[in-house]
Amino acid sequence: MSVKKEAGRRSVSAEVEVPGSPEQVWRAIATGAGVSSWFVPTQIDERAGGSVLSNFGPGMESTSTITRWEPPQRFIADSQDGPNEPLVATEWTVEAQSGGTCVVRVVHTWLAEGDQWDDRFEGHAHGWRAFFRILRLYLAHFAGQPSVAFQLMAFAPAPVNEAWRKFTSSLGVDAAAAPGRALRSAPAAPTLAGHIESVGVPEHPELLVRLDDPAPGLLHAFAMAMGGQVVVPLRVFLYGDTAAAVAERIEPAWQGWLSRLFPPPA
Repeated sequence: MSVKKEAGRRSVSAEVEVPGSPEQVWRAIATGAGVSSWFVPTQIDERAGGSVLSNFGPGMESTSTITRWEPPQRFIADSQDGPNEPLVATEWTVEAQSGGTCVVRVVHTWLAEGDQWDDRFEGHAHGWRAFFRILRLYLAHFAGQPSVAFQLMAFAPAPVNEAWRKFTSSLGVDAAAAPGRALRSAPAAPTLAGHIESVGVPEHPELLVRLDDPAPGLLHAFAMAMGGQVVVPLRVFLYGDTAAAVAERIEPAWQGWLSRLFPPPA
């Protein structure tokens, strides 16, 4: 979605329809345990004036302050990445629909006359649409279950399409991969079996898999250009009573595989 421009104010938004009551959906988007089950490790002090701390990886934490708190319909949190960057208000809303579903909407609003921030926030909106696919699967299949997640990151030489081709082929994803197809990892990759839920487009490479083995869960990976190189984040979400034990066992295997695939510079 493109940037909406008003006098001195700009905004971008993304939304998704998900299964669940407003209270169930609110727990998924407005509590630390809920958000950590489908996004990144997050802590939320659930009140007006409280903080939201999201961890995107080593040295990549984001902090915001809750300015409005209206469960289970709406909250707003303000953030600023640096002294020369705009103050951004991020509004989350939950709207009940007929048939036991809700629409979740996120809107980023910032004050600016020029367009120097537009590309970044359009990218934020695209990122939310990707993670909203995970949210929908989480609420449809795993809501309320014990959850453990781990996130890994590799860096590869440009261009993006070559790094992504190396990642997917080494994992066992062929060129004909499509939603609904069964997936079993290649022998050299960590054990994985499940079904593909989503694949990205060439300009936004992405893979989302619903896992059956080594435990019920979700795997999400994508690739993007950053600072002259390519970053490949990999997140695995596991659910159920065995999630913690399985995560402790398999995280080193995934880290080792990624490091062999994209060796860090000497």
